[in-house]
Amino acid sequence: MGQESLKGGDREGVGRIINRKGDHIRICLERDVEAKKITTGFEDVFLLHKALPELNLNDVRTETVFLNHNFSAPIIVEGMTGGTEESMKINAAIAQAVEELGLGMGVGSQRAALEDPSLERTYRIVREKAPKAFMVSNIGAPQLTMENSISKVKRAVEMIEADALAIHLNPLQEVVQPEGEKIYAGIVDKIGLLAGSLNVPIIVKETGGGISAEVAKMLEDAGVACIDVAGAGGTSWAAVEYYRAVEQGFHLNRDLGLMLWDWGIPTVVSLVEVIQSVKLPVIASGGIRSGLDVAKSIALGASLAGIAKPILIAASKGYEETKSALNSLITQLRSIMFLVGAASIEKLKRAPLVILGRSAEWLRARGFNPEIYARRRM
Repeated sequence: MGQESLKGGDREGVGRIINRKGDHIRICLERDVEAKKITTGFEDVFLLHKALPELNLNDVRTETVFLNHNFSAPIIVEGMTGGTEESMKINAAIAQAVEELGLGMGVGSQRAALEDPSLERTYRIVREKAPKAFMVSNIGAPQLTMENSISKVKRAVEMIEADALAIHLNPLQEVVQPEGEKIYAGIVDKIGLLAGSLNVPIIVKETGGGISAEVAKMLEDAGVACIDVAGAGGTSWAAVEYYRAVEQGFHLNRDLGLMLWDWGIPTVVSLVEVIQSVKLPVIASGGIRSGLDVAKSIALGASLAGIAKPILIAASKGYEETKSALNSLITQLRSIMFLVGAASIEKLKRAPLVILGRSAEWLRARGFNPEIYARRRM
């Protein structure tokens, strides 16, 4: 069914989705949507400097394997966009860069293309530009309640020949968004049903609110392959929807967005809770801004670190800027590994570190032990 065969109401609905996606890109690029009073917690994490690293910088290797796929470094570009001409250019720039660098990426929610197949090209471009890179399809949890959801999700995976499917959890964004879908009853059962029906692994990811130990256990029981914590401290989707509500004159949503601007579990806290609670690979994301953040994430136990806003900014300028930004992250990561004496990602995972401050207090209050990292021996 092409766009020309859509019913009037369907076309109007797709148009609203496209406009919303355009709003999201514009606001993230032009407005201050960073968390204000809550931080990621990475400032509380200290890797131990090793004055005698006993290796050469050129000997440091950043390669890793994630879900049976080889990565040149433990970095994945988080799913951000799709469905518009601008997002097509952004996706193309990111895909070309991750293909050349041997990394991975996700696309933004594919709901628009599922409702209007003429928009599929804005997502398919990633596989055209990156035939070998690890690619993640994306659908929102509320869309699992739609009619024929399993067949539609399979179509989303096939659309980009994805290596995995991401189901994103965004209750915070939905509750602030004027047109948000506050439909989350029975979602974990839907995820479990889908996990038994797909031939690719499922990654469940938050979108800036973080994932608790309790939710992580629910997801593990449902059969997901990986959890992406996407904690608080980076981009606030309550803030993004606050600006949209201001622009559209929705005062109740504006006030909600302002109140919930800093809502969520900080990235470091969420990461430690999930890693110490389940036996699944975990992606650290939410406010990752440097190779140092990547190194701390891996040392805390993450399999990959997910990057979003810094790459969105770079990709809005083009492929060369995107490649440069990712190259910089890899260079920074390799330098930190040298400084802690970790010749490989596996050794970095065993590097001693100290968690102090609010992050340590939060973890202890929740029954987790931040001290175990400091007693490591490489």
